[in-house]
Amino acid sequence: MSPSVAVVTDSTAYLPREETSRLGIATVPLQVVVGGRPLDDVAQIDGATMNDALREWAPVTTSRPAPQRFADVYDEAAARGAVAVVSIHLSGEMSGTVEAARAGAEDALIPVEVVDSRSIAMGLGFPVLAAAEAAARGATMTETADAARRCMDSTRSFFYVDTLEYLRRGGRIGAAATLLGSALMIKPLLHITDGVIVPLEKVRTAARAIARLEDLAVQAAGTGPVNVAVQHLAASSRAESLAARLPQRIPGLVKVTVVEVGAVIGAHAGPGMLGLTVSPAT
Repeated sequence: MSPSVAVVTDSTAYLPREETSRLGIATVPLQVVVGGRPLDDVAQIDGATMNDALREWAPVTTSRPAPQRFADVYDEAAARGAVAVVSIHLSGEMSGTVEAARAGAEDALIPVEVVDSRSIAMGLGFPVLAAAEAAARGATMTETADAARRCMDSTRSFFYVDTLEYLRRGGRIGAAATLLGSALMIKPLLHITDGVIVPLEKVRTAARAIARLEDLAVQAAGTGPVNVAVQHLAASSRAESLAARLPQRIPGLVKVTVVEVGAVIGAHAGPGMLGLTVSPAT
């Protein structure tokens, strides 16, 4: 039997398909425009294809879903028997997706609560999973949204990029623009604060940056039970090596998941991106 509260997210959560299937999470794709051709994130273009396009310097932009796509998903949830929807999306500071979701909810057949995760990738994905688990236990719409917000408040994301150029080109660089002058000489570590990408530290080499990324995750995890996601674009060996080291360093690690991000994040972060998201396990 399906939960009475449906959970909806967008493609930038990059949740493993087995999780979205198990919990009945609906996903609305953002779009990537490559050489003038619009493509649905994940469904029509993946991270590997985006990586090739970036290396060839093809013209790439991204765009939010149309409100109608959200409206259709909300109505489909109602048709399946849901009495309400909690719709959780990437930071409104990075995209207009949240506003499109709110516009799509205006004429929905059932109540819809839209939640701005103030994050992206598994910083969005973990709150979505928390909400879906709550809904599966019979939570109300308010309780389901609250479960997402509690997870948001205690989830931390850190990431490394080989270059700030892709973030600069996409206009998502925020306060990290202060690093641009020395971008060729450093390997930047970044994090997300109040929904925007901000600089965290400057490191001289990729190896030191990845070691520091690991240390930051260990500090964020503490001693309690946590789940960790290692996210990457075209850096699978780095990601797998990092994931293999974490069980020895994080005493409360419940599960570590390795995820290759898709085209939307890839378009802005660029090849070689490596991220770590730490979230409490319940």
